[in-house]
Amino acid sequence: MVRCGAGGLLHFRSSCHTRGPMANIKSQKKRILTNEKARVRNKGVRTALKTYVKRFQEAVSSGDETATKDALRSASREMDRAASKGIIHRNSAANRKSALAKAANSSKPS
Repeated sequence: MVRCGAGGLLHFRSSCHTRGPMANIKSQKKRILTNEKARVRNKGVRTALKTYVKRFQEAVSSGDETATKDALRSASREMDRAASKGIIHRNSAANRKSALAKAANSSKPS
Protein backbone atom coordinates (compact mmCIF):
# COMPACT_ATOMS: atom_id res chain seq x y z
CA MET A 1 0.00 0.00 0.00
CA VAL A 2 1.24 3.43 -0.89
CA ARG A 3 0.11 6.77 0.49
CA CYS A 4 -1.14 8.82 -2.40
CA GLY A 5 -2.47 12.34 -2.67
CA ALA A 6 -3.32 14.93 -0.06
CA GLY A 7 -5.81 12.67 1.68
CA GLY A 8 -3.18 10.01 2.35
CA LEU A 9 -5.25 7.25 0.79
CA LEU A 10 -3.68 3.83 0.67
CA HIS A 11 -3.40 2.10 -2.69
CA PHE A 12 -1.89 -1.15 -3.90
CA ARG A 13 0.04 0.64 -6.64
CA SER A 14 3.77 0.90 -7.22
CA SER A 15 3.47 4.68 -7.25
CA CYS A 16 0.81 7.35 -7.22
CA HIS A 17 1.54 8.21 -10.83
CA THR A 18 1.11 4.70 -12.21
CA ARG A 19 -1.91 4.22 -14.40
CA GLY A 20 -3.33 0.97 -15.61
CA PRO A 21 -5.01 -2.15 -14.32
CA MET A 22 -4.61 -3.12 -10.68
CA ALA A 23 -3.35 -6.60 -9.89
CA ASN A 24 -5.90 -9.11 -8.65
CA ILE A 25 -3.37 -11.71 -7.54
CA LYS A 26 -2.36 -11.53 -3.90
CA SER A 27 1.32 -12.32 -4.54
CA GLN A 28 1.48 -9.61 -7.20
CA LYS A 29 0.03 -7.07 -4.77
CA LYS A 30 2.75 -8.04 -2.29
CA ARG A 31 5.35 -7.74 -5.03
CA ILE A 32 4.12 -4.22 -5.84
CA LEU A 33 4.64 -3.27 -2.19
CA THR A 34 8.17 -4.68 -2.03
CA ASN A 35 9.08 -3.06 -5.34
CA GLU A 36 7.96 0.32 -4.02
CA LYS A 37 10.01 -0.10 -0.85
CA ALA A 38 13.07 -1.06 -2.89
CA ARG A 39 12.54 1.86 -5.27
CA VAL A 40 12.47 4.35 -2.42
CA ARG A 41 15.53 2.77 -0.77
CA ASN A 42 17.47 2.68 -4.05
CA LYS A 43 16.56 6.28 -4.81
CA GLY A 44 18.15 7.36 -1.53
CA VAL A 45 21.36 5.52 -2.32
CA ARG A 46 21.56 6.99 -5.83
CA THR A 47 21.00 10.47 -4.42
CA ALA A 48 23.77 9.91 -1.88
CA LEU A 49 26.09 8.83 -4.71
CA LYS A 50 25.44 12.14 -6.45
CA THR A 51 26.32 13.94 -3.23
CA TYR A 52 29.63 12.09 -2.92
CA VAL A 53 30.50 12.93 -6.54
CA LYS A 54 29.59 16.59 -5.95
CA ARG A 55 31.84 16.69 -2.87
CA PHE A 56 34.65 15.21 -4.94
CA GLN A 57 34.18 17.82 -7.66
CA GLU A 58 34.23 20.60 -5.07
CA ALA A 59 37.45 19.18 -3.61
CA VAL A 60 39.03 19.06 -7.08
CA SER A 61 38.03 22.64 -7.84
CA SER A 62 39.39 23.83 -4.49
CA GLY A 63 42.81 22.39 -5.39
CA ASP A 64 43.30 20.68 -2.01
CA GLU A 65 45.09 17.40 -2.77
CA THR A 66 44.31 15.66 0.52
CA ALA A 67 40.62 16.60 0.34
CA THR A 68 40.52 15.35 -3.24
CA LYS A 69 42.09 12.06 -2.23
CA ASP A 70 39.67 11.60 0.67
CA ALA A 71 36.66 12.52 -1.45
CA LEU A 72 37.77 10.11 -4.18
CA ARG A 73 38.18 7.32 -1.66
CA SER A 74 34.75 7.86 -0.11
CA ALA A 75 33.01 8.20 -3.49
CA SER A 76 34.67 5.03 -4.76
CA ARG A 77 33.70 3.15 -1.63
CA GLU A 78 30.06 4.21 -1.92
CA MET A 79 29.95 3.28 -5.61
CA ASP A 80 31.33 -0.16 -4.82
CA ARG A 81 28.76 -0.55 -2.07
CA ALA A 82 25.91 0.46 -4.40
CA ALA A 83 27.19 -1.92 -7.08
CA SER A 84 27.40 -4.81 -4.61
CA LYS A 85 23.77 -4.21 -3.62
CA GLY A 86 22.73 -4.10 -7.27
CA ILE A 87 21.57 -0.50 -7.19
CA ILE A 88 23.90 0.44 -10.03
CA HIS A 89 25.61 -1.95 -12.43
CA ARG A 90 29.17 -2.90 -11.50
CA ASN A 91 30.47 -1.74 -14.88
CA SER A 92 28.73 1.59 -14.39
CA ALA A 93 30.41 1.91 -11.00
CA ALA A 94 33.78 1.06 -12.55
CA ASN A 95 33.33 3.63 -15.32
CA ARG A 96 32.34 6.35 -12.86
CA LYS A 97 35.26 5.55 -10.55
CA SER A 98 37.63 5.65 -13.49
CA ALA A 99 36.34 9.07 -14.53
CA LEU A 100 36.77 10.38 -10.98
CA ALA A 101 40.30 9.01 -10.73
CA LYS A 102 41.16 10.57 -14.08
CA ALA A 103 39.83 13.94 -12.91
CA ALA A 104 41.79 13.63 -9.67
CA ASN A 105 45.03 12.83 -11.51
CA SER A 106 44.58 15.65 -14.02
CA SER A 107 44.04 18.17 -11.23
CA LYS A 108 47.39 17.41 -9.59
CA PRO A 109 49.98 20.11 -10.16
CA SER A 110 52.88 18.87 -12.30
